[in-house]
Amino acid sequence: MKISEFALRDLLPLSLMNTPCVSVQKDSKVQEAISLLIPYLESMTDSLIVTNGDNKPLGIVGGKDIIERILSNPSFNLFESKIESVMSTQITRVSGTTKLKDVVEEWKKTGRAFSIIPNLIGGYSAISARKLLEVGKSSMTEMAISELPKKKPITFKVGATVNSIINMMLKHKTRKLLLENSNQFISDRIIIEKIATDFNYLKNTNNFLDLPVIDFGLEYAKIITKDLKVNEISSIMSGMMHPYVVFRDQAISPWDICLALLSEKMQEYA
Repeated sequence: MKISEFALRDLLPLSLMNTPCVSVQKDSKVQEAISLLIPYLESMTDSLIVTNGDNKPLGIVGGKDIIERILSNPSFNLFESKIESVMSTQITRVSGTTKLKDVVEEWKKTGRAFSIIPNLIGGYSAISARKLLEVGKSSMTEMAISELPKKKPITFKVGATVNSIINMMLKHKTRKLLLENSNQFISDRIIIEKIATDFNYLKNTNNFLDLPVIDFGLEYAKIITKDLKVNEISSIMSGMMHPYVVFRDQAISPWDICLALLSEKMQEYA
């Protein structure tokens, strides 16, 4: 049977609910949410849950929601506003019996690889693209990196500004862009972290969108030279704080592994 036909509880029997949702109250300021997003984006999950006083999920907020608002309001006022003004109310809920294919197909529709699942202590746990790397690394498949769907990396030039970078991310529905002719990349997380740490939430910055991102401290994608199997590359990415690899002329993120798990070639599971 294809891996994608398995239920989540069968694919992740020991760790399905091990990633707690990081939450923020609806009355919290955007900058309070960002202080949580910075350490958790990619390293643990992809979004925060926005809750009311009874800890009931009302919405979610991730890097995409923040950078979208920065385009229209690149000022300190944005970060002083309440988080419910920038959150998305589109919450994807799953259960242990939800099939893997249904999870990924829903993420394809929403454009956000993030779902919540009720856990055993009355709260919610997170299911994200990073979580599904666990499924990828446990798979017993002969499918190799070279067999992943080919897509041209979205790149930017040395002089690219924050404005152009954010617009490219939103246009191409990606959170990372490669600097042309290199393995260095910029991400929504890097931009958000820069705003919080170096620009004090744009308190005294009037031209943020015009700034070049080359000075933001780009990070390096891991270069892979061997045509590894999907389970091998999943294992490598699972051990990375911010998983992103380059193989030949292709950039690979956890989302690419999610799509690979839908393949007819992913037939067995350990």
